[in-house]
Amino acid sequence: MGVSGAQAVRPVPHAAAIRTGGRQGFAGPGLAMAYTLATWGGPHRPAMLAVSAAAMAVSGLLWWRADAVARSRARTPLRWAGALASLGCLAGVTHLSGGVAGPLGALLPVALIFFALITPPRGFLVIAATALALYWAVALLGEPVSLGYPLVYTLAFGGMSYLCLTHAGTLVSLRRRLATISRVDPLTGCLNRRGIEESLGAGLDEAARTGRPLAVLVADLDGFKGVNDTYGHQAGDDLLAWTARTVAAVAGEGATVGRTGGDEFAVVLPDTDGPAAAAVAGRLQEALAPVTPASVGYACHPADGAGLDELIRAADARTYHDKARRRSVPPTAEAVAVARAAAGRRRAVRVSRHERRLRSIADMGWMAATNFSIGLLYVAFFTAGAPHRGALAALSALGCASGLALVAAAPRLSRSRAALRVLMVIAVLLFPLGAAVAVLDGGAGSPLALGTLTPLPLIALGAPIRVAVPVLTGVGGLYVGIAVVGGAPSGWYVAANLLGMAGAAAVCAAQGRAAARQRRLLTQLSRTDALTGAVNRRGFEERFEAELRGGGAVALLLLDLDGFKRLNDSLGHAAGDELLRWVAATLAANVRGSDLVGRLGGDEFVVLLTGHADPAAAAHRLRAALAARTAVSVGTAVRGLHGADFDALYAHADAELYAQKPGRTAPREASAPSLTRP
Repeated sequence: MGVSGAQAVRPVPHAAAIRTGGRQGFAGPGLAMAYTLATWGGPHRPAMLAVSAAAMAVSGLLWWRADAVARSRARTPLRWAGALASLGCLAGVTHLSGGVAGPLGALLPVALIFFALITPPRGFLVIAATALALYWAVALLGEPVSLGYPLVYTLAFGGMSYLCLTHAGTLVSLRRRLATISRVDPLTGCLNRRGIEESLGAGLDEAARTGRPLAVLVADLDGFKGVNDTYGHQAGDDLLAWTARTVAAVAGEGATVGRTGGDEFAVVLPDTDGPAAAAVAGRLQEALAPVTPASVGYACHPADGAGLDELIRAADARTYHDKARRRSVPPTAEAVAVARAAAGRRRAVRVSRHERRLRSIADMGWMAATNFSIGLLYVAFFTAGAPHRGALAALSALGCASGLALVAAAPRLSRSRAALRVLMVIAVLLFPLGAAVAVLDGGAGSPLALGTLTPLPLIALGAPIRVAVPVLTGVGGLYVGIAVVGGAPSGWYVAANLLGMAGAAAVCAAQGRAAARQRRLLTQLSRTDALTGAVNRRGFEERFEAELRGGGAVALLLLDLDGFKRLNDSLGHAAGDELLRWVAATLAANVRGSDLVGRLGGDEFVVLLTGHADPAAAAHRLRAALAARTAVSVGTAVRGLHGADFDALYAHADAELYAQKPGRTAPREASAPSLTRP
């Protein structure tokens, strides 16, 4: 089993979220302070400055003391106090500056978008209810305003905040599933090498902190190579899946099971001392013996070592001692048949590559439908006698229908390569439609003008940067055009609304970019073999399926190292791991840039040949390159000639590979690979 070295210092939980919330909390009070200073001659400016400074102080304190707040038992009350204090300050500034229809009237609604991105759903309901109560208190107690104005703002920002909340939740779910996939072995469903090392590292940290014992078990199946050589890799895969399920059942609740190599498994057992670990090892050998006998070793913290490296070496040493004192008995044909019938593989966690795009397109459709529906409501109840009432209703109905059509088309669009172009066309149509509605209702001072700006945060959150920047710039210019053509209460009103929505969009853009970086990293980890750096089984199958959909020429090479098991058993897993890394690097150096090298597990590698490559020539070239340190058997398969999908091609290549090995029922005694680099 490989090790990952010293454990990194882990950040304080929740501190990053608190720090982010404090940093984002500067935006609203900062805008209010800038407006106050720029219009110092107006009424209530000293009070506005004091309230704005208080709000900034609250945010600054949370940002500065984020680690201390995160460690405090009063963390939750402190965060709630900070959020409610910020909302109260924004309400006070809004009231003092002229009410909800004044230049700072959108501060409270915009704040909802910030909280939607950083607050869990249940907490957001409390925040939203508080902001709503404060906003309507300002609307009713401040400067007189038509009820249609705060109603439109409430509905529009409520819908926008809800979409941002659910979109952010989708991104979190996506990251969690990718993180799970990056730590799980796709064949057996238990943790992979990376996952078990992380689990063991975390367990050691906890054991060192609490003084409780911790044990790690290492199991190595006897004669597993013979199963692959005699019955094929598919039989071996089924046996591994059965083994993982059996190990998990014996280890019990609280244990963590991982597959660390081809036929090697590890178990992390918290609160387990030496005698208890020895008992678990004995039960595990008894459970595995009827189907696939195994050598099992264990090590305990702190008796056998304090660090990850020490524990693994101690467990490996006991495993090899156990193997040396026992006669290796490979699984029988009947045992393999039992395992294959009861393999019980788990259903893998899946992440669609179209999922985020689907959500972004659907959300844009819902945003358009919501805004134009609010426009219809406003026209029906608050525009009696208006000269353009019929046109307002018709344009709003058209926009609503267009948004719903976009929602309906989202699944198909998300799979289309022309999705971005289609969205740009829709944006070109919908945004001018909203602008026309605003101009007909009185310009930038109309509450319907808000419909032009409210999609900005959602666009910034979900769209690629190359799309978001020109769209956001164009929408900002469109809003200025509404003010020029249709009029506006004041230049400050237009500037404050633009800056407020731009700030919300900037926060959403930062959130979206950070989420995208995490997704790219997790996606790469989920498709990469932790030991060799080659793609793993999941990554290879995804690329293979993509090549099949493309319709080009595809061939498959399946490679199996001869004598690898002997090297592992005689010289240890560290020597085997080093050889596997060399093999992966050598294969990658001897294929074309368009080809792909993968490690399916153990000493089994696979190469995807694209275009009209000669599989036989490629197999000869790779066999010669690897001959410097190890013999290798290679099977080939060509799409169209030997099958139409991965399973069929894999089966043909597997059969051809083992046809090269003399005696399928008695695998040949291959010489052990060399430890010396060429």
